[in-house]
Amino acid sequence: MSTNDETQPAPAGAPAAGAVKDPKEPPQQPGRFDGVLREIVAGNAMVAVLSVFLAVVVGSLMILLTDENVRDTAGYIGARPTDFFSAVWTSISDAYSALFRGAVYNTNLEGFQGRIRPLTETLKFAGPLILAGLGVGLAFRAGMFNIGGRGQMLLAGAAAGWVGVSVDLPTVLHLPLAVLAGALAGALWAGIAGFLKAQSGAHEVIVTIMLNYVGYYLVFYALSKQGLLQAPGSLNPKSQPMPESVVLPKLLGDRFNLHAGFLIALVAVAVVWWLLNKSALGFRFRAVGENPDAARAAGINVGRTYLVVMLIAGGLVGLAGVNQILGTTTSGVTVDLDAGIGFDAITVALLGRSRPLGILAAGLLFGGLKAGGFSMAAAEGIPVEIVLVIQSLIVLFIAAPPLVRAIFRLPKEATA
Repeated sequence: MSTNDETQPAPAGAPAAGAVKDPKEPPQQPGRFDGVLREIVAGNAMVAVLSVFLAVVVGSLMILLTDENVRDTAGYIGARPTDFFSAVWTSISDAYSALFRGAVYNTNLEGFQGRIRPLTETLKFAGPLILAGLGVGLAFRAGMFNIGGRGQMLLAGAAAGWVGVSVDLPTVLHLPLAVLAGALAGALWAGIAGFLKAQSGAHEVIVTIMLNYVGYYLVFYALSKQGLLQAPGSLNPKSQPMPESVVLPKLLGDRFNLHAGFLIALVAVAVVWWLLNKSALGFRFRAVGENPDAARAAGINVGRTYLVVMLIAGGLVGLAGVNQILGTTTSGVTVDLDAGIGFDAITVALLGRSRPLGILAAGLLFGGLKAGGFSMAAAEGIPVEIVLVIQSLIVLFIAAPPLVRAIFRLPKEATA
């Protein structure tokens, strides 16, 4: 028989020629690159990015609705559509160009220092947002909802301010003592919610919200009474300005407002990352957050974990209050020192998926929106509330991942 007629043996594992594939056979696994790509597309990070994109798109529509030129050209769009589309392009491009110039780099100013000043303002606004976002995100990872950022910031700012105006020490001791006092005040105020949760099961959302009101009126009382925090001879609820010995130093000189509070935020990001990913305490936080019953069965003291995580979270939020009173608004303690950061921190933590690096990125984004929003309003006459709408829409879309996945036809997130 000729060798050409001999049947060659099939390679091991290969299907025989003409064999019909078993319909019950599992499909072939995708290649490594395809698997990585699918993981990226289906992951929460992509949902967060697309949530920001959707919020910007909806915000752009609202910018168009407030633009008088766009409304005028829409009246005769059938006769001259190019006028309408030109007005739309001009409105959107001018608005976001102004946002960029106010948040990152202003090409209209002379000199490198003047042009990068917007970036320093973004970093200044981002510092307390990152710190407070870390406090909220850390609690989220342990299954706790820290909604008491405002009260924690107020108590921390008041404690740091009291040390600043009441204690006379050299800077090398005065500043660290004021920072420590603020962090401890925030930690203890948040620790009340953790203690009540551990001892009685009281829901931390209700407790922290109520503590916001209690903290507000406590600080208001202290600022309205001579001998506590009120400035001598003043009738307004405000303390004395902070002395130079407790003011956080400027990082780039007196020409810029960026201060050392941003460095504190970066250090806090690194510490929280290590805590969550490299320490036994962080493992307990994550275990309790995933399943408190399983964590309790594994020997973890769930109640103590609740208390500890709220103490640390409150200390981080307290540092945001310290950042405000000793760095950004050094003119004195007021009941408005939190500047809404306590609630914005919830958005930052949600957008950052409660991961330290994600919170860092989200804090920078919201710091840029805050810095650029004022520029956009001043340069283009766009209501600054549009920026607040964009922030709110980000929260809305992040809170509804199935909606974002449906709009962009993303695959479902892989489950273990």
